[in-house]
Amino acid sequence: MPVSTSARIDSSADVAEGTVVGHFSVIGPDVQIGSECRIGHHIVIHAGTVVGDGVRIDDHAVLGKQPIRAARSATTSVSELPPAHIGNHSLIGTGAVLYAGCTIGEYVLVADYATVRERVEVGDETIVGRGVAIENDCSVGTRCKLETNAYICAYTTIGDDVFIAPGVLTSNDNFMGRTEERKKYFGGPTIHAGARLGVGSVLLPGTDVPPEAVVAAGAVLTRDAEAGKIHQGVPARAVREVPPNQLLKGEE
Repeated sequence: MPVSTSARIDSSADVAEGTVVGHFSVIGPDVQIGSECRIGHHIVIHAGTVVGDGVRIDDHAVLGKQPIRAARSATTSVSELPPAHIGNHSLIGTGAVLYAGCTIGEYVLVADYATVRERVEVGDETIVGRGVAIENDCSVGTRCKLETNAYICAYTTIGDDVFIAPGVLTSNDNFMGRTEERKKYFGGPTIHAGARLGVGSVLLPGTDVPPEAVVAAGAVLTRDAEAGKIHQGVPARAVREVPPNQLLKGEE
């Protein structure tokens, strides 16, 4: 196991054969790292984190971080969270931050400077693009593509095979931070299997994007979309059917 002499690995950590650990990396207590991993330079892997086989973690990434809570935070808990789990053959980019309590599937890419918060599940073969933020208590399905700088608010649900273009924004608070009553109504969008969101589109709290629906670039979805239809405008309205050759079943 090639390990830099400048790395610090706790005596209780378990690092399997064939794994390489770079300069100035810190691996905390009870961490488990599988075989044939590549741990870059200046990596911090916090206590209890579980990393599967064949995982690559690039420089300055942080895994298993416990969240910090501002005095006025509405959604962040102060309770200790279980360890983060990173599936086999996943790729974690430079400067990415994965919080304790998140679960990353197999063959997932979490690109440079992306953030995956606590109690988030990301399915197998999903791409979390550069600078994407997935807030707490979200679920992301398999084979999704979340492109650069998309913002996924807390309590969002994303199904399988969803495409989210760069700069998409979601929201979960119709009260915009005013009154304690808002906490009873927190809810992000639900984006079903095969749905697609165009560049810079905006989804308001609690909206539903059914299977194979499209929200076009720059559109603002203020109410539930319609399955298999393209939605445009501010506010977004269904304008036509998605062409049959654009449906997932049309790929066969």
